[in-house]
Amino acid sequence: MYDGDHSPSSGPRLVLATHNRGKLVELRDLLRGQVPGLDVDSQVVDAGAVGAPDVLEDGVTFAENALKKARAVAEATGLPAIADDSGLSVDVLGGAPGIFSARWAGRHGDDRANLELLLAQLADVREEHRQAAFVCAAALVVPGPAEAGSESVELGRMRGTLLREPRGAGGFGYDPILRPEGLSASVAELTREEKNAISHRGRAFRALLPAIVEALRR
Repeated sequence: MYDGDHSPSSGPRLVLATHNRGKLVELRDLLRGQVPGLDVDSQVVDAGAVGAPDVLEDGVTFAENALKKARAVAEATGLPAIADDSGLSVDVLGGAPGIFSARWAGRHGDDRANLELLLAQLADVREEHRQAAFVCAAALVVPGPAEAGSESVELGRMRGTLLREPRGAGGFGYDPILRPEGLSASVAELTREEKNAISHRGRAFRALLPAIVEALRR
């Protein structure tokens, strides 16, 4: 259990169950100015800042994995915790890679191998059948007894078409091969602000924002 100061004026007040700095920056940007008295740069932290454990993602849906991570971090720290799980869902593959997106080629986090394998699997698929979507489940768990604790989950999607070769140097994962609906650029060719405005993660976090604000006002 995290034994730091939980008072509103000092110490962490919200934990994001990740060690991914980019996700923490996105969450801080989303919360900035939303909660009176909240210093997002010092009071919204990642799991590493409070010594929260890594959590095995063995759920069968994005929502299950996000909730599992948020519950574990909330229990370990006694603080409200947010977690997300996301991946790529390809229509002609029945929603795969889905929850296996980060380890599609067999090694977790090998973005290049995952992307190359997926492109090879779709090599013969015509343009009109290359639709896909990035999907994100964002979960908030507020610790406490039954009458005080709470859980919330929101989903966000960004639909588009899969390109035949990577384009752009930004982003990560499958970003270089998804062209969002209505755009000519791949996700990896967008600026951070452009991506956050339409991304699956941005949409999920924005949908979760009212619950986050309520939790931090308690």
